[in-house]
Parts: sequence; structure tokens; C-alpha cells
Amino acid sequence: MLRYTVIFLVIALIAALLGFGGIAGAASSIAKVLFFVFLILFVFSLISGRKRI
Repeated sequence: MLRYTVIFLVIALIAALLGFGGIAGAASSIAKVLFFVFLILFVFSLISGRKRI
């Protein structure tokens, strides 16, 4: 999931450099949402941990 965040961030940067403001805004919004979802899942996995039997 972090990989997709970086991909959308790169797309947003390239679109912004080429002058496509709408595409850059949409891609950065998607990257932001994916990053926060990644953070939530990461923290949840740290808290729950691996249970040993």
C-alpha cells in the first residue's frame, strides 16, 4: 500500500510540473488517503502483534 502511495505522489509531481493541476490535485488526494490508511493499518498491526501459542 505504501508503494501505491509513492506511485500516486510521483504522478502528482509530474502532472504538476507539466501543468495539469486537476490531475495533480486528484493524485495527491489519493496518495494522502492511501498514506493514512497505511498508517492506521501499520499501527493496528503493531498494537495487535503476533500472538504466540
